[in-house]
Amino acid sequence: MAKMRSVQVSHPKGPFELVEREIPAPRDGTVRIKVQACGICHSDSFTKEGAFPGIQYPRVPGHEVAGTIDALGTGVLGWTLGQHVGVGWHGGHCGYCDSCRRGDFVTCQIAAQVPGITYDGGYSDYMIAPAEALALIPNELSAVEAAPLMCAGITTFNSLRHSGARAGDLVAILGIGGLGHLGVQFAVKMGFKTVAIARGADKEPLARQLGASHYIDSQARNPADELIKLGGAKIILATATSGKALAAVLGGLGVDGKMIIVGAADPMEGSPV
Repeated sequence: MAKMRSVQVSHPKGPFELVEREIPAPRDGTVRIKVQACGICHSDSFTKEGAFPGIQYPRVPGHEVAGTIDALGTGVLGWTLGQHVGVGWHGGHCGYCDSCRRGDFVTCQIAAQVPGITYDGGYSDYMIAPAEALALIPNELSAVEAAPLMCAGITTFNSLRHSGARAGDLVAILGIGGLGHLGVQFAVKMGFKTVAIARGADKEPLARQLGASHYIDSQARNPADELIKLGGAKIILATATSGKALAAVLGGLGVDGKMIIVGAADPMEGSPV
């Protein structure tokens, strides 16, 4: 049997192990993907540390996957061999329950299947994925660029899309890292008056290159005060993991403003006034 390389975790809190496995055959309703790129997400630590219930080991992490369809299982319609596809944090959806209508798939994700948690993910040469979980990737978009969009991109895009902000509103992105650099680009393209906030002056050139109208160095200036000077933020998209950093910008919200926290943050304190 042909072999493939996989990086697996054999037990909770275990090390990553490079192993050889047989290349799997797709089951009914699934496809086999030849993995070209897989992003590394903080949520992969759930698998490594055993922090998510029901994980069966050994398990191959990875839910920011881009590649090509290598084989089709029976019953798969609408997909063909060779298509460029991505797989992200998708647990299944029915389209009928209230959660699906709200766009809240948390319950479905826990109950169904999630790559890298309930089935093997993209830290491998090949992986098997449900056909309904696939996203078509344009041929002109490289796999390396597309893979992080399957989780980090969706996280920031959907947060801003459902935030209630409108073109022209002041939107601040806290943290210019794996999530934040995408958040800035989405916010700019959505027509928001975009403010990037990060520690130090070294992130300013990147923030400006990505399209931010303003940059606030939270080490040199009080970010809440600076946001109020700009009129107060309609939305603060917080991608930073520091509770202190979140608390420092909270006062920069305008009237009826909203902070959306998408980073795995420490506990924070804040005044309701």
